Amino acid sequence: MIHLKFNKNSIETSLQGKALLTNPQLNKSTAFTEEEREKFNLLGKLPYRVETMAEQLDRAYLQFKHFEGDLQKNIYLNALLDINQYLFYALVSKHIDEMMPVIYTPIVGNAVKNFSREFRRPRGIYISYPDRHLIPQILKNRTNPDIQLIVATDGEGVLGIGDQGVGGMDIPVAKLMVYTLCGGVCPFNTLPIQLDVGTNNEELLNDPLYLGWREKRIGQAEYDEFVGLFVDAVQKEFPNVYLHWEDFGTRNARKNLERYRNDMCTFNDDMQGTGVVTLSAIVSASKALDTKVSEHRIVVYGAGAAGAGISQQIYDLMLREGLSEEEAKKRFWLIDRYGLIIEGMDHLNEAKRFFARKPEEVTDWKRESHGYIALEEVIKQTEATILIGCSTQKGHFTESIIKMMASHVERPIILPLSNPTEKSEAVPADIMHWTNNKAIIATGSPFEPVLFDGKKFHIAQCNNAFVFPGIGLGVIACNATRLTDNMLWAACEALSNCAPIMEDVNQPVLPYLEDTPAVAKRLAKAVIESAIADGVTDIAADTNIDALIEEHVWQAEYVPYTLVK
Repeated sequence: MIHLKFNKNSIETSLQGKALLTNPQLNKSTAFTEEEREKFNLLGKLPYRVETMAEQLDRAYLQFKHFEGDLQKNIYLNALLDINQYLFYALVSKHIDEMMPVIYTPIVGNAVKNFSREFRRPRGIYISYPDRHLIPQILKNRTNPDIQLIVATDGEGVLGIGDQGVGGMDIPVAKLMVYTLCGGVCPFNTLPIQLDVGTNNEELLNDPLYLGWREKRIGQAEYDEFVGLFVDAVQKEFPNVYLHWEDFGTRNARKNLERYRNDMCTFNDDMQGTGVVTLSAIVSASKALDTKVSEHRIVVYGAGAAGAGISQQIYDLMLREGLSEEEAKKRFWLIDRYGLIIEGMDHLNEAKRFFARKPEEVTDWKRESHGYIALEEVIKQTEATILIGCSTQKGHFTESIIKMMASHVERPIILPLSNPTEKSEAVPADIMHWTNNKAIIATGSPFEPVLFDGKKFHIAQCNNAFVFPGIGLGVIACNATRLTDNMLWAACEALSNCAPIMEDVNQPVLPYLEDTPAVAKRLAKAVIESAIADGVTDIAADTNIDALIEEHVWQAEYVPYTLVK
């Protein structure tokens, strides 16, 4: 039996020779010392020279720059992860601005679409519907024994590209990379899981190379039973695990979260993470403009899981600021594919019904040929101060809409959040020029800085990487039993206080990407303090929280190995 035990500053293993070199979690390659080479039977299996990690990083970066296309760079970095995890994390951490978009949004979307054709090596755990009664056994086949964090997906609502079936696995893998890179979560305590319940993507079903269960997605009753079996098995195998739901379809994203959030520590990034980072951007902008969030009139274009989640987070803050439930609801206008959401529409789910407007409010509003009320009319009638895009409809924030908004308010807040980049509702440079640089902008995808009147302006990205790593680090460090709304608000407030706009109204409403590790620690501290106040952790109130966090931050540095036979 293989012995493998990971500690922060040392590792125990029974692996030797080729087995050690081919284990990506243990392989140091040319950095194995002369003593280690002799002790672990590596003599002659490596070139003579012993290198430092810094020297290895120079070579790895040179290899990375050799590739021209972003997808090829993504493949290279994932291959490096499959060879040497320490080197991978050290490399990306050193070049985080350049490499984060390659391993995460937006390029990970391309990797997902090409998953079955570019497949090289399995990673994580795949649980397919036909194996639903084998889930406990499947979980025991994991590589790492001590799991603190799971990211799971069913691949139905991937970014802006929809149902990608088993290819969705690349998303949990990428999310866990970001947990480690930005939050310092130890990768040896994490597990990506793909729940393969079929796909309705005809292109995948007809692809002879498709690797998933080649069936249509199962019905709702079967799906709910399957998810129940999965969660039951997870709770039994990992009683204290933090379960992160990722890229589930609109119908199941909220249902899964609400079904289990009171029974375990669980989190939906598409709803809660997107909500927190977007709310933080709005809070930062509002503070800089000396207004309250509850004073804004908000139009949300795209009312799926992300749009509804964002709306709920903003709504909750409005209640904190003193509005009644009815007063807060009246600050929102949500739009989906059928136009403005109005009471009585027959396609509304619970989240949409919550924010639906009354028919008598819009009696005199202009309607399109199909009878729905379009975005431009909503902007005109509401004189919106905030416009949020979660539609994945490229270019739908048109010049006339943006200029109309700017005519109603001195500093409109405009957030085209759809991913990937080609799905963005507007390009920041256009928004800036259409509003004469009056708009406060944040996007979902990364954009280059914009040159305006001879000055370069950085575009804030509503990147969930500012949120979920810090929340996860805090939850894991204090072993929280639940993730409460107060903990989410604490993370939001901490993030808003990190925004450069707090010092200068012309600066971004969110931090810079290279600051994410420091930001994550601030969020983690706020989350732990809130967890203590809410009574969902055993950590004492007088605990040195900064020291506790540092104990749980993993660094991509080679550590000594002990041979256990």
